[in-house]
Amino acid sequence: MQGRCDPQRELLDVESVAGHLLPQGGMFAFLAAHRRELFADELFADLFATGRGHPSVPVEVVASVLVLQTLHSLSDREAVEALTFDLRWKAACGLAVTDAGFHPTTLTYWRRRLAGSRRPERIFDAVRAVVAQTGALTGRHRRALDSTILDDAVATQDTVTQIIAAIRRVAREVPGAVEVITAQASAHDYARAGKPRIAWDDQAARAELVDALVSDAHRVLGHLPEQELGPAAAEAVGLLALVAGQDVEPAEDSDGTDGRWRIARRTAPDRLISTVDPDTRHAHKTRQRHQDGYKAHLVVEPDTGIITATTLTPASGPEHSDAAVGIDLLARDHSLPATRGKTVGETVGETVGETVGETVGETVGETVGETVGETVVEVLADSAYGTGDMLAALALTGHRAIIKPWPLRPAVEGGFTLDNFTVNETAGTVTCPNGVTARITRSRAAIFGTRCRGCPLAARCTTSATGRSLRLHPHDALQRAHRLAARDPGFVEIYRQHRPMVERSIAWLTRGNRRLRFRGVRLNDLWLSHRAAALNLRRLLALGLHRPATDTWALA
Repeated sequence: MQGRCDPQRELLDVESVAGHLLPQGGMFAFLAAHRRELFADELFADLFATGRGHPSVPVEVVASVLVLQTLHSLSDREAVEALTFDLRWKAACGLAVTDAGFHPTTLTYWRRRLAGSRRPERIFDAVRAVVAQTGALTGRHRRALDSTILDDAVATQDTVTQIIAAIRRVAREVPGAVEVITAQASAHDYARAGKPRIAWDDQAARAELVDALVSDAHRVLGHLPEQELGPAAAEAVGLLALVAGQDVEPAEDSDGTDGRWRIARRTAPDRLISTVDPDTRHAHKTRQRHQDGYKAHLVVEPDTGIITATTLTPASGPEHSDAAVGIDLLARDHSLPATRGKTVGETVGETVGETVGETVGETVGETVGETVGETVVEVLADSAYGTGDMLAALALTGHRAIIKPWPLRPAVEGGFTLDNFTVNETAGTVTCPNGVTARITRSRAAIFGTRCRGCPLAARCTTSATGRSLRLHPHDALQRAHRLAARDPGFVEIYRQHRPMVERSIAWLTRGNRRLRFRGVRLNDLWLSHRAAALNLRRLLALGLHRPATDTWALA
């Protein structure tokens, strides 16, 4: 059952004895005075069954500890030690000097219940409600999108380690698997810890081991008894099938049917890098910066630095790209004003379909707000968010894209780019800089082919012997209009003034928190929401957050 704090203070209550020593305007003093209003018992009521039972740690205590823990980047054990021995923590959580902290696993238990609930972000939502009451975002209609890579909490595993770990997991989770592994798998003693003992500097020995381990995995998968598998067992079997195939290919002289394997001469897309944490991935934020972990995505109000929406995803995969996630994340930002997307979509769609140029630039950049009759939200982001799908989604919602356009790379250095070609979507044609016209095919290609022969501009256009060809994006018209709008001095001024501010929020987020403490998307996403809640609360306090007699939150 749900535990509740006694409203009567104890004799040695830290807040009563030494609360005046807490720095005013700080997180400890704020929680000491207002944790009950911020984290009411009803906030977590659905996590507990009604009736009798041992009462839990009170909601206001656990929520306060979770906020302080993520703010100060502490482990569960460190957080409980702080709660036990640090008077500031005791005052913030309403404990007496003689009160002992709870066991560190209590925090693990609460996180799992929160992560598995229908409202895992309820602590973040509670702080968002405070932001809404203060009016800190009122009249602020700019939002900045950005992401950052956070290191995972596990070691990246090589192919040998992954296959051995996956076979061991099958042995633990799948009924009857131990007998199958004993009978069919002979490349390694899977009951023994550690890697096989071979000459690891011998390339031939390593290749032979990989071949034997992959063959073991295939035989185990093929001989497992037919049976209904529970979630854990099914996941173990699927994991073994994945790691046995992602990094290998048939041997050099094999036709693929004789069961001989070698390490593949390529990297599998969306490669699983750890059987301990199957959700973590290789990340390439830039060509020079490679990391393993997850990607944290943020929506930030750039003038205040308040985070309005967050989500955490694996670090790779097209569905986890900045633009793909950004579209959904903006829809989850409830602090944005409502728009009538249908009217905007029809207006922009009709204009874009007819012509590309100043008319489209004005419609997408300025007239949308007037058409809908509501305030236009300006979305600021770097070029990673400048995809055609992102621009189309923003147009449909009536938002204005203040996004750095994707750079156009010419086929010949210093030569013509896509913008030097004139596209007529109505006629379905593309005209090159030399005035030659080609039809747009069903696959959105424009092939000039032999018409490039003898062209005086060919040296600036293509090096292909078969002539120039273009592939047009389905939202090519929107992209062209956006590139045109991005040349406007007003666009550039807004971008340069407000877009860099999101880096400040990213710096706050990652300060002391570049490496995550948990495994899997669900728990790390919960951590991200708690971190955002703590940072927002600290930012509000810097802006003068207080609770006047009207029982509403306000800023000084």
